[in-house]
Amino acid sequence: MHPKKIHACCGPECCVVPFSLSVLRNLHGSPSRLSHVFLTGYKLNRPIGDATACILIQFRDMFLYLLGLVVFYYLYRWFREIPRVPDKGDKYVYITGCDSGFGNLLARHLDELGFCVIASCFTEKGEEDLRKACSDRFTTLHLDVKKNESVDKAAALIKDKVGARGLWAVVNNAGVAIPSAPCDWLTIDDYKSMLDVNLNGVIAVTLSVLPLIKKARGRVVNVASVFGRISPVGGPYTVSKYGVEAFNDSLRRNMAPFGVKVLCIEPGFFKTTVTDSVVLGKSIKQLWEKMPQQVRDDYGPDYLDKVDVMMREKLAKMSDTDLMKVVSCMEHAISAVRPRTRYSPGWDAKLFWIPMSYMPTRFADWLLLKEAILPAKAVN
Repeated sequence: MHPKKIHACCGPECCVVPFSLSVLRNLHGSPSRLSHVFLTGYKLNRPIGDATACILIQFRDMFLYLLGLVVFYYLYRWFREIPRVPDKGDKYVYITGCDSGFGNLLARHLDELGFCVIASCFTEKGEEDLRKACSDRFTTLHLDVKKNESVDKAAALIKDKVGARGLWAVVNNAGVAIPSAPCDWLTIDDYKSMLDVNLNGVIAVTLSVLPLIKKARGRVVNVASVFGRISPVGGPYTVSKYGVEAFNDSLRRNMAPFGVKVLCIEPGFFKTTVTDSVVLGKSIKQLWEKMPQQVRDDYGPDYLDKVDVMMREKLAKMSDTDLMKVVSCMEHAISAVRPRTRYSPGWDAKLFWIPMSYMPTRFADWLLLKEAILPAKAVN
């Protein structure tokens, strides 16, 4: 005999649901009852109502439809982002902060891809190492982004180098992470010293070569951070990155009529000098020693030791060692025909920091303070 069917009607349209009564009886009590209901429409723990059956099927169909849309979107985006710009050998890319880390790797990578790279370094050793490792197309120059005369001199050299074709891209990568500490440990000079590099340096370098970028209808790539979205620590680092985000957004809208693309890189934690626990620990110790005694009493004599342990244990685990995740995003921003507006390399950025930046402020504060090291005189 054919199994009986239950006809479930919802609203004006009627959907036929092929429920076998024998299946209902045999599978009653199965531990996979809920998943079976979701996938097939069967409700196994009690006789199913017509309306409930139809709702379950509609919910299942809606979920599969949304899943299909998500898959289609990512496939479409992947195919759309594949094409690269032609004639790489005629395109000049100016990168700051190439002594080490992301800038150093990006300079080498773009040179291998055939771009004409102009890499700026703060040290002579950084310039020498890159010249030895790269092709004849490669150019190095000294740059101190804190000094206007150094920025202007570099821009003049680049103008002579690129000629009438203009500059295809500038990558503002130079940055520092110290001094970083609770706000009441610092002075205004501590803030100024970092802002001069991380924010004012980005603006100065960009403005110095912007006419060349406009001539080539090229790109400006600004390296910010997930800490330009949310501020879990004190000090000038997050302030500078929020500033880079604001400059990036305003510049992107200003340059759009000229065909210039302005892109932002927002990395999570990666193992570079910026996240070096030894360097950060040494800086924090220096700040502690020059602080007023009253502030040290507020935090307690063992606070510094707790911070040191936390940085050595947690920072190393949080920092991703694969720097090419960031470099690949930078390269895509420079070479893709249709680059993204923002890139957030690192799983911690995608799954934790960026989502947290959209959460209610009260919840984000609670979550961050729950794991924080509290001062000795913290109020309960």
